Amino acid sequence: MPRPPSPSIPEKEFVYNALKQSLRLDGRQALEMRTPVLTFGPELGWVEVAMGKTRVIAQVDGKMVKPPPERPLEGIVTIHSEISPMASTDYEPGRPTDEEVTMTRMLDKVLRRSDALDKESLCVQAGQRVWHLRLTIHCLADAGNLLDCACLAGIVALKHFRRPEVEVVGDEVTIHPPSERAPLPLSLHHTPFCLTFAYFPDPSTPPILDPTYLEQRLSAGLLSIALNAQKELIVVQKAGGVPLAPDEILRIIEVAVMKVKELDRIVESRLKEDIAGRHIEVR
Repeated sequence: MPRPPSPSIPEKEFVYNALKQSLRLDGRQALEMRTPVLTFGPELGWVEVAMGKTRVIAQVDGKMVKPPPERPLEGIVTIHSEISPMASTDYEPGRPTDEEVTMTRMLDKVLRRSDALDKESLCVQAGQRVWHLRLTIHCLADAGNLLDCACLAGIVALKHFRRPEVEVVGDEVTIHPPSERAPLPLSLHHTPFCLTFAYFPDPSTPPILDPTYLEQRLSAGLLSIALNAQKELIVVQKAGGVPLAPDEILRIIEVAVMKVKELDRIVESRLKEDIAGRHIEVR
């Protein structure tokens, strides 16, 4: 796949000079992120997240399956992410780019392997029936920092989803539709969020949070940090780029802690608004 054309020399110089003065093209501060806009669909577990012009849709659906013999007491969670050519001309169907592979691995670490979801709560009958949840993430537009937007969409979709209530009598399993019994929310241990910081070739240029597409292209390295509002660090990923001192990483983690608390407040308030406007309870 041919590489997309790099930004022109005047464009590079303008952006680098602006960043040295802590100025960004969209008017944000260096460590200010775009406010996420959450839009919920008609079904529980469907959410669209927009951060600036970066847009991602996430959807959760569940079905009952037989668990693998090595884990008879745990439900199954699979994550499928897809970046279509509609998101950007950089992507082609069937030929994943390095960014796409990195995003898929990071989503798996943050949402599945961090044990954010209590898999044992998805067990219905030990060794016989468990819930299999499939989280599908569609990237609609890439205007920079697609990873953070996809992680946010994934965790919000899991928090928004409700599974049908199940009744077990002997060996007989009854799945009650929402019209009979109110569906149940998933049991989550914690709510992880991902934040990405961009570093530049000139050490005098301060790092920036939530880079746009152009800033990401001009950066010399990205540092992605996943953590929750309880200050528990989940993943720190830095795929190459400029070297960073331990003190600098600790400073950035302190910044990430404050930003994650803000994100958590936004997500919880939007979820409460949406659930309050729905008729989930059986009346």
